[in-house]
Amino acid sequence: MVAIPAIPSYEIPSGDYPPKVDWTLDPGRAALLIHDMQRYFIDAYRRDQEPMATALPNMVAIRDHCAQLGVPVVYTAQPGDQHPSRRGILADFWGSGMSRGRDEEIIPELAPRADDIRVTKWRYSGFQRTDLRQLLAHHGRDQLIVVGVYAHMGCMISATDAFMSDVAPFFVVDAMGDFSRDEHQMAASYIAKRAGRVVTTTEVIAEMNRAETDTDLVADRQGVRV
Repeated sequence: MVAIPAIPSYEIPSGDYPPKVDWTLDPGRAALLIHDMQRYFIDAYRRDQEPMATALPNMVAIRDHCAQLGVPVVYTAQPGDQHPSRRGILADFWGSGMSRGRDEEIIPELAPRADDIRVTKWRYSGFQRTDLRQLLAHHGRDQLIVVGVYAHMGCMISATDAFMSDVAPFFVVDAMGDFSRDEHQMAASYIAKRAGRVVTTTEVIAEMNRAETDTDLVADRQGVRV
């Protein structure tokens, strides 16, 4: 196993990511992807320092808000003690990966709830060798809010894979961690230019609230509650 070295503190990038699309989040169309928030990965951070000091509370806030609005919450998590036939050439870059047990656990702050969906993940993208696309279709979801680690690997690749499956990704730049500010910035810049919308936690919550309010207003005018 190759342990992940301590990740130095860095400020989450707050650059300008002009949208190339006019997508707006809709809680009736969206799902939340909490990407790889397992102890094995998060142990490399100081949670009282950036980026986790900001990113982790933002992830919790988005998860709680999605739960309140009935937005499906999906967790990806890698399994421990992977057989070499499963691990494949990932081992050439990252060794044998995590062990079974504690390493595999989602951190307590984001522990999955009874109704949440878990996807066993084998490669950088949450869509590779999984049924994530089918799960989203089953729930009638064509938007994906992406949070977690690492921004420039699994988060960016999963968001790009979503785009290539006609699922609109919303890349929450201040609800992610990475190895460095430069890599975090690169990921956000790429998604904004090529595959999705880069948003903040404040924007995610505001857009979902606005959509929910608009739905209620329509229902009131029609004399129907939904």
